[in-house]
Amino acid sequence: MNNFNNNDWLFGWGWLIWIGFVFLMFSSFGSWGYTYRAHRRVDSLSNNSALAILNERYARGELTREQFLLLKSDLISA
Repeated sequence: MNNFNNNDWLFGWGWLIWIGFVFLMFSSFGSWGYTYRAHRRVDSLSNNSALAILNERYARGELTREQFLLLKSDLISA
């Protein structure tokens, strides 16, 4: 006679399988969320126009006013 009943799955090693499954689900969603945020951050950086980058460089003080005006006129005329 088989002494197996439905509760053996819960009280045996079956709980370890369920914990592993839940862990994999949470880690998969976490990995997806991190990847999604990282790609959005990179995509937003690459979508900057040349004029916006030029303005940022001028604001940081990397360019003089003359350099900025010269580069800006080049960008607008192109």
